[in-house]
Amino acid sequence: MTTNLPQNQRVVSGMRPTGKLHLGHYHGVLKNWVDMQLNYECFFFVADWHALTTHYEDPSDTPKHVEDMVIDWLAAGISPSSATIFLQSQVPEHAELHLLLSMITPLSWLERVPTYKDQQEKLREKDLATYGFLGYPLLQSADILLYKADMVPVGEDQVAHIELTREVARRFNHIYGREPDFEERAEGAIKKIGKKNGKLYRSLRKRYQEQGDDEALEVAHALLESQQNISLGDRERLLGYLEGMGKIILPEPEAKLTKASKMPGLDGQKMSKSYGNTITLREPPDELEKKIRTMPTDPARVRLTDPGNPENCPVYELHKVYSDDERLMWVNEGCRNASFGCLDCKKPLIDAIQAELDPIRERAREFENNRDAVRAIITEGSEAARDVARETLDDVVEAMRFA
Repeated sequence: MTTNLPQNQRVVSGMRPTGKLHLGHYHGVLKNWVDMQLNYECFFFVADWHALTTHYEDPSDTPKHVEDMVIDWLAAGISPSSATIFLQSQVPEHAELHLLLSMITPLSWLERVPTYKDQQEKLREKDLATYGFLGYPLLQSADILLYKADMVPVGEDQVAHIELTREVARRFNHIYGREPDFEERAEGAIKKIGKKNGKLYRSLRKRYQEQGDDEALEVAHALLESQQNISLGDRERLLGYLEGMGKIILPEPEAKLTKASKMPGLDGQKMSKSYGNTITLREPPDELEKKIRTMPTDPARVRLTDPGNPENCPVYELHKVYSDDERLMWVNEGCRNASFGCLDCKKPLIDAIQAELDPIRERAREFENNRDAVRAIITEGSEAARDVARETLDDVVEAMRFA
């Protein structure tokens, strides 16, 4: 069943505030966000309530982490003029929608989310036997549905969360989407799109419902998307009427898989704060050089004249990210033939990373020296996000006939 508009335009994504970001965040998430903000209506939020799910004992560092993370976003190229940057806790509608959705979401749906048991296993030292931890995928669903997102950029490990979001939206629409006068309103909406378009819509609806013609469904979606003289509510009614449902209050989002980007750390493992192997986006040049120069290399190269195997060297893994084919060939041959030392191999890598981080560090310094501007960006973005969130919540409460 397809319930989204055919041309996906709105994107929602967020990050938990854990302080300054590193190259893994930049290559895995931020570069993608920078590209997406140019082509979509983007809502990027700091998920400070989500941080409480695993760090509820002492959240005192969170406000500083929030600012540090937003500074990194801005320095990496996220622009408040191109995307809405906001703080989850400054939009209380997230919590309100989460509460309402929790009333209709089966407990078993939350218990079967793969990351629930995985994270409990990985974080054994923490007491995660809380509703907050069990329910965080539903809060994530509220984060997405509140903005009627068409797409959510995620890695493969998060696809199950988007599927849960789709199921929750589908269940909500099934329970509350049938307005008492739904068909009368839908027929009224058909008249608003004009005689010719109305006739085409009816024909496509009949083809889809009687013959299961998926092409007719796609054409009908495109027809509705092109209509400028009907309200969003009427468009959602016609989408539901088209598919034999009620009004679609909460559209089902699509997972947009991001390119897998395993950023190697200083020890060859995936770059992660928990491994202590990171290079931050604001790493001072001298510290960055020191970290690369002291990276472990192929243990077979004890002496300068000992040949090595680059596939056994963490430095080579970083070269795969930063070096072109010609440079990689140079590294391969030089290592295997022992024609140069490990410090010679590290030098072009240091230069490449410094060149990538120089403009980021420069922009970050500007924001570090003007944190009032950063707070203003967060406040303004949160106000803009709240306007959109309020509209959705009004639709939800009206559909539930709760107020």
